[in-house]
Amino acid sequence: MALVAIGTVLIGFVGCGGAHAAPSPQSVASQLSQDDAALRSAIDAWRAGGDPPSAPPTGDVLTRSGQLQANVRYLAAHPNLTAQVLPLLAPRLSGQIGSLTRAQRDLIRLSTGAPHRKLKVGAPAPLADLIGFYRAAQRRYGVGWNYLAAVNLVETKFGRVKSNSIAGAKGPMQFIPSTWRIYGNGGDIQDPHDAILAAANLLHHNGAPPRYGRALRAYNPSGLYADAVTRYAREITRNPYGVYYLYCWQP
Repeated sequence: MALVAIGTVLIGFVGCGGAHAAPSPQSVASQLSQDDAALRSAIDAWRAGGDPPSAPPTGDVLTRSGQLQANVRYLAAHPNLTAQVLPLLAPRLSGQIGSLTRAQRDLIRLSTGAPHRKLKVGAPAPLADLIGFYRAAQRRYGVGWNYLAAVNLVETKFGRVKSNSIAGAKGPMQFIPSTWRIYGNGGDIQDPHDAILAAANLLHHNGAPPRYGRALRAYNPSGLYADAVTRYAREITRNPYGVYYLYCWQP
């Protein structure tokens, strides 16, 4: 499977001493805590119209989710700062930021040396539809819906990336056509429902559950990939807001 190239690390914490000043660990921790509370409130408002939402994320959710993504990218590029910030956070938030930062570092290392290219992007399927597809695949193959969501996130940001990979992988779950012929059940490689079922089929065939590490390496033969997907999958399970903000992250 193809991995989407990681974009340029964004400068977060603009309010922590200015865009060009090195933020202090305490100012970063304070900003992360404030942003977390605001993000949860924004997600609650979005979910009030139906849960999981069929409507697109509100502007407030997109903005606050984007700030979290930018901050995680910034921390991933500054490990010494991260090590000072994490002990200053509440345990729940410290675990969340630590895991997200580690996953981001995995993906940066995995994409090192990949040629930069302009990606074709578009709107993803509604979150309500995607969660329905993940859960249907879980019922059929036993593969945790959170792992399917995490693969969808890492591969194409839930289908936002419409480009084929350099290796020719296609669709929201980035299948090589030859692999699709094995696991795609005759479906449409570009269709989120069919692609998610095929991903579950592949993962199940290679040991999931319970051997998710082995199964993820069959999807992409990299320990970094398997670690990143696992961290996102665990975030989706343990954080009731996880899938909502991750759904809003951009390529």
